[in-house]
Amino acid sequence: MSSFPAQEIAQALTDWFTAHGRDYPWRRTTDPWAILVSEIMLQQTTIPTVLGRYDAWMQQFPTPAALASATEEEALRSWEGLGYYRRVRALQAAARAIVQQHGGRFPTEENSIRALPGIGDYTVGAILSFAYNKQAPLVDANVSRVFARLFNDPTPIDSPAGRKRHWQLAARLVPPTNPRAYNSGLMELGQTICTNGTPDCLLCPLRAWCKAENPALLPVKLPRKEITAVVHHDIFLLTPAGLLMEKQADGKRHEGMYRLPRRTAGLCSGLPHLAAQKYSITRYKVTRHLYQAPADTVPLPGEEFIPLSRLAATPIASPDRKIIEKHLPH
Repeated sequence: MSSFPAQEIAQALTDWFTAHGRDYPWRRTTDPWAILVSEIMLQQTTIPTVLGRYDAWMQQFPTPAALASATEEEALRSWEGLGYYRRVRALQAAARAIVQQHGGRFPTEENSIRALPGIGDYTVGAILSFAYNKQAPLVDANVSRVFARLFNDPTPIDSPAGRKRHWQLAARLVPPTNPRAYNSGLMELGQTICTNGTPDCLLCPLRAWCKAENPALLPVKLPRKEITAVVHHDIFLLTPAGLLMEKQADGKRHEGMYRLPRRTAGLCSGLPHLAAQKYSITRYKVTRHLYQAPADTVPLPGEEFIPLSRLAATPIASPDRKIIEKHLPH
């Protein structure tokens, strides 16, 4: 590693990104709040999905103060379709900390940024380098893929040893000159050239230094966790008072959001079957059966009728909203 041409690699990567980097709205700004929002959105969500939501979301919450003053329902509703709603809760907690502890101004020092709720090593590196152009490392799945091939490293990238090694490499390789472009280029390389499967090595700006003997076999990952099949039995009841919904209790996956009420298969066995819906969430493959509930159904604790006039502003997970909209009167 001591003889590794880090400066040459950094320059080649920076030059390549300057010439070929894609244009995203979060790359047109150095506002740390806008960059934080983009990084939180991009966690476990595809770039096209985020591109379809980012500008409108930033218009709704252009500053930490704007999100800090919103209700939890408003924040959750704004995130609908992006999934993993704990992210917007963490983002709102960070916004409130910025308002309460920093007078609404985004902190500039690493320790202060790291102390914000929901901020990890990657996000700290992203804010320091993309917003402030400071020499800070970052590692995501794309960066790990590049490093595994560049150094022909068979260590599983999702293992503790693999993560530690790649963070050490990132810290040693990030240059003091224009780390913003370097880190952007490193991620872009993994997204567009050094991709999963067979990379496009002929177009790679780092091919002269890459040690990968068989790049298609890298990176190595730990065995994947099995997908669990889950079956839900939900009821649909629309009355003049509104649609019967259940608010997710504290500690639940979608805490604070509303969903269709759930019942046992036995209780639903004699009800008219309205629809079956299939969708996936992380390691779960869900099949939802929807049944027409009798008009005299008594709501259980936590369930309430939501007037149709309030439904659009109510935070509801995308699969629920999709099946609800199909069964509302038009």
